[in-house]
Amino acid sequence: MSSIILFEEKTVRRAWDAENQKWLFAIVDVLAILTGSIDPGAYWRKLKERLKKEGNQTVTNCHGLKMTAADGKQRLTDVADTEQLLRLIQSVPSPKAEPFKLWLARVGYERLEEIENPELATRRMRQIYEQKGYSEEWIEKRLRGIAEAVKDFFLPTFPQPATNYPRLATAPPAPSFFLLHPSYFLLFSIRN
Repeated sequence: MSSIILFEEKTVRRAWDAENQKWLFAIVDVLAILTGSIDPGAYWRKLKERLKKEGNQTVTNCHGLKMTAADGKQRLTDVADTEQLLRLIQSVPSPKAEPFKLWLARVGYERLEEIENPELATRRMRQIYEQKGYSEEWIEKRLRGIAEAVKDFFLPTFPQPATNYPRLATAPPAPSFFLLHPSYFLLFSIRN
């Protein structure tokens, strides 16, 4: 499946990679928007050359895919998935790329904060759901559902031990696990 999306009223060709479950975007289309270059193909060739000299693996991982060109013909076009595209944007020296770079820096900083203090991830997730208009009741159910799924995943049901055995007073602390949610890391402390 391929399609065209609009960004700042300019087209970006994309194709769905069913095997990897990712969208692939035409790199030259994105560079045309970010740089305003009259020849984005030449810009991409120069950028690719420079990045290869620097040892950038993103360029190596980009591959060609036949996409419909402006003249209506199928042409081999370098494509990148979202992660690769964000990495390439960091290498583009353009004022139009700066907002993306600032956003990436902010998101990276937030992620590091969440790793240090996973409770922040839960708060941010709650905030996002509230901004999307979900009710407090729905949010609570969602959070409980996630917690139950994690508990079920990490603690399968085992037969209960006999109750006549004394429990140790110095039991080890409960294990903690990180779960990668679509947007955030969540820390769940699972207790007996």
